Amino acid sequence: MANIFIPLIVLIIILYGSYKKIDIYNKFIEGVEEGLSISLKLFPNMFAMILGINIIIKSNIINDITNIISPILKQLHYPKELIPLAILRPISSSASLAILDNILKTYNPDSIIGRIASVLQGSTDTTIYILGLYFSSINIKKTKYALIVGLLADLTAVIISCIIVNLLFN
Repeated sequence: MANIFIPLIVLIIILYGSYKKIDIYNKFIEGVEEGLSISLKLFPNMFAMILGINIIIKSNIINDITNIISPILKQLHYPKELIPLAILRPISSSASLAILDNILKTYNPDSIIGRIASVLQGSTDTTIYILGLYFSSINIKKTKYALIVGLLADLTAVIISCIIVNLLFN
């Protein structure tokens, strides 16, 4: 379907531009220049984000955090296996998807841990990524309150995902 749909859209744009007597090629070049300048503007933020994610993953700090808070989690009946997912989800979608994949392979999608992980993945967002990349691309500098609210929403989703799945499937 996409093999037909995408060329059809391009053809419609070219025909419409010709009908309206628009210099399509120059408009295309202007768009490419604008896209390139936006990409160059976003590159430092993306580089910093990728570097930070790699440092977090490679340093094993997530395992240390999990080991420190696992006694508290045990009392709250929260699976400690989900902490890496809960920590990385606000930072990186791809890293959290890799962790989710590992959880589902290890514990099975129909297990309580697999279900909580799936709900957690679907109900949280990449808050820090959004703030770091999108807010900076439109020059929003004061992100303190957006960060606090976003991370509180993510924390709420982490807690509620466990409660809801346990209520529905236990």
